[in-house]
Amino acid sequence: MKKMFFVCSILSLFSLAASAQEYNNAIGIRLGPNSANISPGFTIKHFLNASNAVEGIVGVSNGIGLCALYEWHHPIESAEHLNWFVGAGGYAAFRYSTSFIGAAGIVGLDYKFEQIPLNVSVDWKPELNLITNVGFEASGVGVSARFTF
Repeated sequence: MKKMFFVCSILSLFSLAASAQEYNNAIGIRLGPNSANISPGFTIKHFLNASNAVEGIVGVSNGIGLCALYEWHHPIESAEHLNWFVGAGGYAAFRYSTSFIGAAGIVGLDYKFEQIPLNVSVDWKPELNLITNVGFEASGVGVSARFTF
């Protein structure tokens, strides 16, 4: 009986961990202000495990920018299919014949629709520019819509 209880407990833990993540990969668009170095463009997200993901953003307005982020996702128990996340990473952007390199943080909400392969998120992604015009840019609020698979 103790062995059966132990096995059921382990299986329950695995099912709870799996429910924190509702998709493995997602690709779509990210809309936001044009003032941050990583401007509106395309986004791709890949989960490494139930709560850790990597996200890439390619900004395509007024030049091109690349951003890579490592994110920690946490379920919101009172709202099914909704997670909050936080993360950090870096970026390189090439705008108006000027290069920018810096660090980025991110915090936001991530929702996966249950019946369709769609994920939406809203986030705040502040940037700290380190090369060319050192400064802090706090206007990086964005909304993403992604196809999940």
